Amino acid sequence: MKKVFTLFTAFCLLAVLLPALHSSAAAASKPKLAVYVDKQNHSFIPLRFLNGFAGIQSVLSPSGDQIQITRDGQSVTFTPGTAGASVNGKPVATSLRPFSDNGTTYVPLSLVSQTLGIQLQWNKEAGSLTLTGGADTATPYTATLPVQNGSLIQSGSPAVVSGKHTYKVGGRSFSVQTVTVSLLHPSVKLDAVLAGNTVGRTEALASIAKRSNAVAAINGTFFAAYTDGAFKAPYGYIISGGKMLKNSPGDNRAVFAYDRNMLAELIPGSEFKSRFDIGTIEGALQAGPRLLVNGKVSLNVAAEGFRDPKILTGGGARSALGLTRDHKLILLTTGGATIPQLAEIMKQAGAYQAMNLDGGASSGLYYNGKYLTTPGRLISNALVVQTR
Repeated sequence: MKKVFTLFTAFCLLAVLLPALHSSAAAASKPKLAVYVDKQNHSFIPLRFLNGFAGIQSVLSPSGDQIQITRDGQSVTFTPGTAGASVNGKPVATSLRPFSDNGTTYVPLSLVSQTLGIQLQWNKEAGSLTLTGGADTATPYTATLPVQNGSLIQSGSPAVVSGKHTYKVGGRSFSVQTVTVSLLHPSVKLDAVLAGNTVGRTEALASIAKRSNAVAAINGTFFAAYTDGAFKAPYGYIISGGKMLKNSPGDNRAVFAYDRNMLAELIPGSEFKSRFDIGTIEGALQAGPRLLVNGKVSLNVAAEGFRDPKILTGGGARSALGLTRDHKLILLTTGGATIPQLAEIMKQAGAYQAMNLDGGASSGLYYNGKYLTTPGRLISNALVVQTR
């Protein structure tokens, strides 16, 4: 059975820092663990991720002028601020050099992976990289990190912003409210929160957001809103803090899931349980149907198990979430849209992957202490966005 190197473990490992390169960044939130690809397509990896992954050790020399990274007798040594490196004590030519940004030191990925036997698998659709160490052993280590392109996100940049837009679909205009979340921002955290912290209860969306100290929130899964009893069962998987709050075996509807490093994705319901059992999923909500796959409208409503005319053919108030190619989360509400129209709206909003959430009277969007879209009833659960 594979050893899965979780990102939680990575966060807990001793960070190897270069004080001379980042004296002003100590008080800021540390960047998410992400592979950074610069504008010249050169890849760098956080040193604090490497330290401990697959038996890797990182040592900063007493004088602070060398970083040595070792695994199974193999080593690569860098001199901060200087091009060039050495592999097992022998100089090698490279124009790349380590650098530090916002309290995190980055080292060139290619030389490290080649020297230490780390296999790389680029996942274009998810914008991520899977690293495998010890692939030739019975217990390899694996970890998946988001890939950040172009420039690193600074802690002082906006983490969550709202917007109001108008999109035209088939000759009709739709007024849309959005909240856009930079998932790789150092301060951002997500959580799936039950009403009253209990399965079956209901609560106002604003109340859920305020007691969660959330800057933004959107309604989550479908639930038994029209039952006469006080118990209003939510439908679908709900995961918070790595724990399953609501199980939903056999449910094929799409699931929004994210790990401790805020790498988010949409997973078919039929595949979710096996993914959850690996142990890297921090939070999740199941709703559906799926709206976009890799930037294209992709609807298979019946296959996901939907039978309600409100989903199959009807229009109404809608909530949805989407993921962009640069790891932003779009929370969106609109009115009067059918599911196909909602898919087109999400595409125009810039989503690359997207799915529908509970709608109708449940549809609500909260931002910065007030409603952008006010729900017409109490809800069962919500996805909240927190900033540290």
